[in-house]
Amino acid sequence: MKNSSPPFSRARWISASVVGGPRTCAPAPYLRKEFFLAHPTAKAVLSITALGLYETEINGIRVGDEVFTPGWTNYRKRVQFQQFDVTKLLHQGENAMGVILGDGWYCGFVAWRNRQIYGDQPVLLAQLEVQLRDGATVIVATDSTWKTTTGPILENDFLVGESYDARLELGRWSEAGYDDRQWGRVAAPASEPEAELSLRTGPPVRRINELMPLKPVENFPRNPERRQFDFGQNFSGRIRIKVKTSRGTTLTIRYAEILKPDGSLYTENLRSIRAADIYTAAGNGEEIWEPRFTFHGFRHVEILGPLGETDILEVTGIVLHSDTPSTGIFRCSNELLNQLQHNIVWGQKSNFIEVPTDCPQRNERLGWTGDAQVFIRTAAFNMDVRPFFHKWIQDIRDAQSPRGAVPAVIPNEEFIGQEEGGPAWSDATIICPWTIYLCYGDCKILADHYDSMKRYLDFLGSCRCQGFLRSLPETYSWTGFGDWLALDGSGNLSGGTPHDLIGTAFYAYDASIMAQVAVVLGHSLDAEKYRLLNKDIVAAFQRRYITPDGLVASGTQTAYVLALHFGLIEESKRAFAAQQLVRDIKKRGYHLATGFVGTPYLLEVLEANNYLDVAYKLLEQETFPSWLFPVKNGATTIWERWDGWTPDKGFSDPSMNSFNHYAYGAVGAWMYRSVAGLELDPAEPGYRHIIFRPRPGGSISWAEASLKTAYGVVALSWKLAGAALEITFTVPNGCHATFIPAPEYQVEKTDFSEGTHKLTACKR
Repeated sequence: MKNSSPPFSRARWISASVVGGPRTCAPAPYLRKEFFLAHPTAKAVLSITALGLYETEINGIRVGDEVFTPGWTNYRKRVQFQQFDVTKLLHQGENAMGVILGDGWYCGFVAWRNRQIYGDQPVLLAQLEVQLRDGATVIVATDSTWKTTTGPILENDFLVGESYDARLELGRWSEAGYDDRQWGRVAAPASEPEAELSLRTGPPVRRINELMPLKPVENFPRNPERRQFDFGQNFSGRIRIKVKTSRGTTLTIRYAEILKPDGSLYTENLRSIRAADIYTAAGNGEEIWEPRFTFHGFRHVEILGPLGETDILEVTGIVLHSDTPSTGIFRCSNELLNQLQHNIVWGQKSNFIEVPTDCPQRNERLGWTGDAQVFIRTAAFNMDVRPFFHKWIQDIRDAQSPRGAVPAVIPNEEFIGQEEGGPAWSDATIICPWTIYLCYGDCKILADHYDSMKRYLDFLGSCRCQGFLRSLPETYSWTGFGDWLALDGSGNLSGGTPHDLIGTAFYAYDASIMAQVAVVLGHSLDAEKYRLLNKDIVAAFQRRYITPDGLVASGTQTAYVLALHFGLIEESKRAFAAQQLVRDIKKRGYHLATGFVGTPYLLEVLEANNYLDVAYKLLEQETFPSWLFPVKNGATTIWERWDGWTPDKGFSDPSMNSFNHYAYGAVGAWMYRSVAGLELDPAEPGYRHIIFRPRPGGSISWAEASLKTAYGVVALSWKLAGAALEITFTVPNGCHATFIPAPEYQVEKTDFSEGTHKLTACKR
């Protein structure tokens, strides 16, 4: 790293002497520095980062409210830093700055690998620049004069948890005048980090809100040394406890998403991690503690210890996620669908922690590209995810190989052992920027990522395709993950929907998107090239996968969904292909069989091909497998598997059974766009031109949605009134709207300017 220029012109990387091992944690280092200011402060800015995590105090006061700083990146290529205005924390005379370092993603456990993936210990880089009122400048930077020790944090790790011994607390260690004579000198790291330093672009993780448990629960079997708490909501975060007990009393805090039938915690799905926090009391009356450098995915908490001698005064759930403000609201007359929407939102909250992870609880928590690309459209309805994805798409560019390949997991792309993520996973590099452009009118994300998108598409053509067919099993050993977790066998690495069919469909989709991106950015020659590429891929798809009658190879629901959604079937054969899809759905008793790949497009394809009634039957289906089956069985987030739990089989395979994923929550976009009827116009993205197109169906008698856009709040509500449909909608200033009635309705007017409008659609 080049530290010779601002804001780290004088700072040097420093570390402590404590080092953990590949499977063992080390105590968290505390570092401090005192300094003198001869005059009052006019302006002071702290620039700071770490390899690992940091938390900073100046004169005993915490700097900022961000959690898990500096954030998660590929630390070999990029390290983020933060800047804080700390003017009000300084005073004339003696001052002190202190920093606690955590292991985090840098040297702690990540997924199923050993610790210390990037380095063996956390290191710090910081520079405080103070402008005094007399015009002088004082710079306090990390160097060899800083001092270090360890304190009460005995271990800290995202997967293991945090251990804290309050008897070892250091008092006013971050204030001036503290006796640090027993502290040691810091050291320089063995080698200077080479990654690029960049100012944080994405939103930080914060403590977003707090939850109180419903009530304490007696464990089964009855055990006076255990108490259990149910927060009523599966979420990502940790707890804060207030206790009163004797000195040296140790409490173990365990976490779980769900309970077994006997009332005990179901932790088998956490796999090989402890996922527990340990607190040892100081015995100084009421004690309050919350971990600093860990989080868990949970609904239920169990506290173990000598509880007969301990007063648990308060247990509070601390909800943590990236600060992506809420933007969308969806509600309708079906309360089960409202709970489904609630579950989708909480699945998003739980997994948007620095990067879009798959799950927050087990030894994984990785930025799977496939999960992100299927869910991003729904994510943009629920929250403002534009800065979040700007950062993560930068992570994609950092992870891209010299040949242009994009891995399945970002950051930490080496986890899967494949250069390329495979169909529907690595395609996130094209689908995600395009979706952000559509939802926010953001041309910058396309311009920033355009060369990367081109290199990826070139890589597919030269290294993963033959005759415009992608991932052919007879040619390539790695063909991707298939239609992951589908119920027709597609979730296996063989069987079900052919991987090459999925790959070729997404290759065509990529080329179609790239032609549109090139038009937006004014690259007319590229646009024509990608249109021709799409045409060639479609022709190859039809030759290999579609019969003259319109049957699609393998006959799975996902095969038909992809062929229809991506425009891969000739117009004359679309109706027959849609009939085959519906035939399979009816054969299964109006149940879906799709996995991660086919599910996001299923209802949209049915609606587009005049089977809205079937779409609603699937959406409102309450028996397994369906979106509402988990809702009926107490889910508060989206399950990873359709069969995470069933009455006849109980829990599914614990090696992969998360109860807090978001991939199947991609159905949320259809609820906004078709049930409520709130849609954008790709020709005027970001909702400058709003399309209102409610499609009533099923049991729904009313629905409403609103969305905060760059122009203001867009809102729509409708209700059935006999044979008519009464609609109210709001168009923000600077926007215009078109109302497109369902085929069975008609309206007198379809074009509207800004303001609130009411109209009645009558049956034809």
